[in-house]
Amino acid sequence: MKAPTFKYLRAESRDEAYAAFTEYGDEGLVLAGGQSLMPMLNMRLAQPAVLVDINPISELSGILLRDQQLHIGATTRHVEVENSMLVAAELPLIGCAIKHVAHRGIRNRGTFGGSLAHADPAAEMPACAVALDATLILQSRAGERRVKAADFFLGVMSTDRRSDELITGIELPAQMSTDAWSFHELSRRHGDFALVGVAATAQRRSIGLDGLRLVVFGCEERPKVSKIAASMSLSRKDVAELATAVADDLDPMSDLEGDAKTKRIQARTLVERSLEDLLGGWPND
Repeated sequence: MKAPTFKYLRAESRDEAYAAFTEYGDEGLVLAGGQSLMPMLNMRLAQPAVLVDINPISELSGILLRDQQLHIGATTRHVEVENSMLVAAELPLIGCAIKHVAHRGIRNRGTFGGSLAHADPAAEMPACAVALDATLILQSRAGERRVKAADFFLGVMSTDRRSDELITGIELPAQMSTDAWSFHELSRRHGDFALVGVAATAQRRSIGLDGLRLVVFGCEERPKVSKIAASMSLSRKDVAELATAVADDLDPMSDLEGDAKTKRIQARTLVERSLEDLLGGWPND
């Protein structure tokens, strides 16, 4: 199929983008990398009145470390994130997971903010943003709004972004020397969307792990932070029990990739692997 007819606006500034949002409202869509948007247009899953191209707005791109927060601009390409020494040093979870995002051609063009805005439940970056307790920065003519990643994703390709807002950047807490992390996903081929995935972070303490944030993606309509995992202390003898409890608490969507029972089994295996990763180097209890 071919894309529907639409207007194209090349925004040279945020003010030009805001003006388009005001004029077109929900009928305007933002074009950043376009790696998900263009196929949706060609399949007529999206039929906007106008595409607002924000690529010329240079201030929306870049990676900066400030006050122990890593700021990633919304239009920063995946390949820039993948090759960034700052990301590798301060956000190793992102550095690992970004290599699973599609294929190199897609990463060359796709953007970090675009992946979050698209909100595919099987995508890696939304899950990592939630696991890292990231904050999305949204701006409009009315001012700035800051939203936690855990609150930003509402459902399948549905977010808290308002039609007059632009995602300008994402802030993520920098890695501390005592932090532990893990990332696993199951896909048919490397680069395909995940059938099931797990992103997890925790803080290492002298007596074990604290602050466990375990996020399962590819199962439900949005990345799910496990409240069960957050409420339990973690030791090696508890790994199997906790992995089962986390999996049983899921409400997986049955789709062409597998039924709910299969996804729950897959999730349990990945959760167990992630918990073992987090406990790596710690003595048995």
